[in-house]
Amino acid sequence: MVTIGMNYEVLEGKEPVFERAFAQVLKAMEGGTGHSKTDLYRNVSTPRTYLIVSEWSDEAAFKSFVASEAFAKVTNWGKEQVLAGRPRHTVYHS
Repeated sequence: MVTIGMNYEVLEGKEPVFERAFAQVLKAMEGGTGHSKTDLYRNVSTPRTYLIVSEWSDEAAFKSFVASEAFAKVTNWGKEQVLAGRPRHTVYHS
């Protein structure tokens, strides 16, 4: 089991767009090979900063999902100009 921490900072005013996109990503993850659960957290002191915590059977399952067509279809960060910077992902092995 691995936990993936995905850190995102979004542009001001784009929070609803990001949150809607997260809901679509979550739908794409559900039932995906190796996915257990995912939660979205919003930083109360920096409201444009989000953390997605996702549990997977292994790192390969997560990487496979991120490289999948299903993931690409629901993430239009560049097109929507949502992110303020490059996402940062951290892998926690248990």
